Amino acid sequence: MVEEARKFLQDILTRVNGLHCILITDRDGVPMLKVGNDKTPEQAARPNFISTFGLAIDQGSKLGLGKTTTLICAYSQYQVIQMNKLPLIVSFIASDTCNTGHVLALEKQIDIVVSDLALVVTES
Repeated sequence: MVEEARKFLQDILTRVNGLHCILITDRDGVPMLKVGNDKTPEQAARPNFISTFGLAIDQGSKLGLGKTTTLICAYSQYQVIQMNKLPLIVSFIASDTCNTGHVLALEKQIDIVVSDLALVVTES
């Protein structure tokens, strides 16, 4: 199952211009599945960076903004788009020129992979 998911995500990665990495982690930033290319900024894929998403969504809910589903961070050379699929977090690391809307539209496509991985996480 994991190898099929990896192939599926690799196919998505090659189809989206400017997308460098798709990373599925638990809430603490521990990688479950990662596909990427050599242009992936190393610091953006680190667990301590990815885990800050959990803190950000907690702060948003404390402000009364409701449940956070997506967080988009834009930097000078790349962008990080994270989706809340608790107990998992899906992170897309892309160039600053990548079409953010295109990446957001991938959510429905990856839901099948994420739900299968979430079952594995909750069972263990």
